Amino acid sequence: MSQKINIEIARKILSCQHIAITSHLRPDGDSIYTSLALAEMLELLGKKVQVVTHDPLPFPFYEFPETSRIKIGQIDPEGVDLVILLECVDVARSGQTGIEHLPKINIDHHYSNSPYADLNWIDPEASAVGEMVFELIEPLGLKITPKIAEYLYSAIFSDTGSFQFSNTTARTLRTCYLLAEAGASPNAIAEKLLNNNTAAKIRLIGRVLTRLTLNASGNLAFLAMFRRDLEEVELKEVDVEDITTFARSIKGVEMVVFFKEIEPGVFRVSLRSRGKANSALVAESFGGGGHLHAAGFTVHGEFEEIYREIPRKIEEILNRDRQPS
Repeated sequence: MSQKINIEIARKILSCQHIAITSHLRPDGDSIYTSLALAEMLELLGKKVQVVTHDPLPFPFYEFPETSRIKIGQIDPEGVDLVILLECVDVARSGQTGIEHLPKINIDHHYSNSPYADLNWIDPEASAVGEMVFELIEPLGLKITPKIAEYLYSAIFSDTGSFQFSNTTARTLRTCYLLAEAGASPNAIAEKLLNNNTAAKIRLIGRVLTRLTLNASGNLAFLAMFRRDLEEVELKEVDVEDITTFARSIKGVEMVVFFKEIEPGVFRVSLRSRGKANSALVAESFGGGGHLHAAGFTVHGEFEEIYREIPRKIEEILNRDRQPS
């Protein structure tokens, strides 16, 4: 199925001239670098390309020179004959408006995605959309360049938690081997993505970790971050998913539940798990989605009530899931 759909997508791309690439709200390393790689690939084919995200890029990505080509806001639909959406469960997830009438390609590695586009490539076995887009290079008739290799390796490195997460497979490592052969430098990419923190971010991590709590069983860890935390350390947008790595490393913890205040009364809840704890199952129970060990959902309400009710419900869901059918 994967081979057939990537050939169909390549044919569609080759037939178009002005292509817009977008991804989900609150873009991450996978969506950012896959967008850049795809843009490089399409421009090698002589296509006119715009890369757009609705939300600003988080730190440290907005500091890197290659990301300056990404427009923040809305796609300019004038003359566009194709929109490629990365990691968007639906068009609304991109935050883009005015593109309903345009042909679309949907590329996602989350199984909760629904086929809403003209062409839908959904591969939950892929570690990242960067891994999927690598499989477009051959059917597009391209030879991978060092820059494309660097971008795709960066995307995969980001979404696998530097190859620590359970979505890291033999396929993932084989792809990264080929990307390294094509010019991606594993050491340089690791140095760039892991060792570019500011003192402000480290202070933020420390602040959030002081709120760490565990349930009575010690298998669930809870964290919370508020907008005031960012303001007080003078940060606006920052990628903080690595904070969960610290909590997930605690012996006996199966799932980390991270509450992030998006705006007053609105919280994004990120789930990171290991072993048999199913993050996707929990997220879907709250209207979200994701992978077995990485998922999320959004909740509305007063924090005190949310922080009391959500953990209780998560424990119930996980306990039910453990019971033999």
